Order: sequence, then structure tokens, then C-alpha cells
Amino acid sequence: MNQKGEIKMKLFGYPDFDKNGEEILSTYDNEYSQMLMDVRVYRMKAGETREFCRQGEEVAALLLSGKITFGWDDKTETCSRKDVFTEGPYAVHVCSGKKITVSAEADSEILVQCTKNNTEFAGKLYHPEDAPWGYSCVGKFGNVAKRRVNTIFDHDIAPYSNMVLGEVLNDRGNWSGYLPHQHPQPELYYFKFDRPEGFGASFVGDDVFKSVDNSFSAIPGGRLHPQSVAPGFQMYTCWMIRHLDGNPWLQTDRCEDERYVWMHDAKF
Repeated sequence: MNQKGEIKMKLFGYPDFDKNGEEILSTYDNEYSQMLMDVRVYRMKAGETREFCRQGEEVAALLLSGKITFGWDDKTETCSRKDVFTEGPYAVHVCSGKKITVSAEADSEILVQCTKNNTEFAGKLYHPEDAPWGYSCVGKFGNVAKRRVNTIFDHDIAPYSNMVLGEVLNDRGNWSGYLPHQHPQPELYYFKFDRPEGFGASFVGDDVFKSVDNSFSAIPGGRLHPQSVAPGFQMYTCWMIRHLDGNPWLQTDRCEDERYVWMHDAKF
């Protein structure tokens, strides 16, 4: 805390899973409260069931790996995902007061993203075909910023939501979020690597940290935030943005650092 007793915002996190398999990233009152989201990751054993239901909050549950049965709005569907590097996402998204049930058919891992929202909307299960991977920045900047991106939902897809949920796969040794860019809405990155010793670098303004498996960065609005992965490793990023009231994040809201825009026309 600072001298006024206020919680000082932290930019990077290295949380651990507790004995119940919960890893807490941001909450509304911890050191990452400026994210305006509650984000947690759960490791589930085969046969385990968890329920998620929040009054006054929307909830999205994303399958990272394993095999689970989702339950929502009197519907059920069993989904499997080997890992985030080889297969696309399944995610259930529901409104305030609606319940998501997650039953693990095998050892699994899920990410749960919540934010405050009283708008009513029908729950939905997003499948991999709803969020196809697409390459970005192919051939640009010496081809070292090429990465695959998917958007599970954003303002165009789910205008009733106050959140954005998507994924990025960095090719080995490559950058993403490049050119350095910023937007007024807060964003949270959650990292995974295809090998346990994998690592990268995450920049938030002038601060930089070593990104490792299951770490995250919390990016306040207005901060530049490129990132990179070391050669030899593939890096996965779950990216989550919180819309601001009257100012939702849009795909066109990418404000690049003017010092680097010359690279768009440069030959490497």
C-alpha cells in the first residue's frame, strides 16, 4: 500500500495454484484491481465438478486443456482440447445469475473470466470453428512478429458483454502486440509455454518482466504492451480486455507508438 493506504497497482504476477487447484489472477480488490475483472484458473481432477454463478456479473469459462462437460441454460456438451498449442478453444459465456457447471471427464484446466454486468443475454458455447486461428503480421518487420490470433468474443460478436476474450500463439522467437501499441481499456495477459522451461518478455510501458508458464501481466489503460518469446519455445497468451463504460474496445482501437510506425514501410 502507499502512504494513503491505497493498494498500489502491480503489473506482473506469478501466482501459484492452491491445494484446491485454484490460481487467482486479478480480483476487484487485490493489487490488480484496475483490470476491473475477476480472473482465475482451475486445475480439475477427473470426476471433479465446479459451478460458477455470479449475481451482477457475467462469466466466461474457457477450456485450456483436458476433457470436460459444460452445463448452462439447461444444455450440456462435452468438449475436449489436447492443449492450447494444437487445438482451438471451447468457452461458455453466461449473464448475471446464470450458472455454468464444469464436470471434468479427465484431468483438465479451465480459465474463468468475470466482470460486472447486469445485462441479460442468452448463454452460448463457443466452438473452435467460431474462433478460427488467423495469422497476423505475416512478412512484416522481418517476419519476426508473425503470430496466430483468435477472438472468441468481442464487442462485434457480443455487444451485450463488457469483456473481450481471445488467444494468441507466438511462433518461436517471435513478437506479438507489435508494433508497440496501447488503448484506454485495461487488458490482462495469461501465459503458457509448450515446454516448462519456456520463457519470454512482457512489456508494460517502461516496465518489463520475464513471462513464464502460468504467469500474467496486468496492463492498465494507456500503457504500451508488446511482448516476445525466446527462440525454441512457443508461447500462448489468453488476452482479456474490459470495456470501459461508453468506450468499448474495438478491433480498430489500436494506437501504435508513433516512434515506430515507420517500420510499416521499411524493408528488412
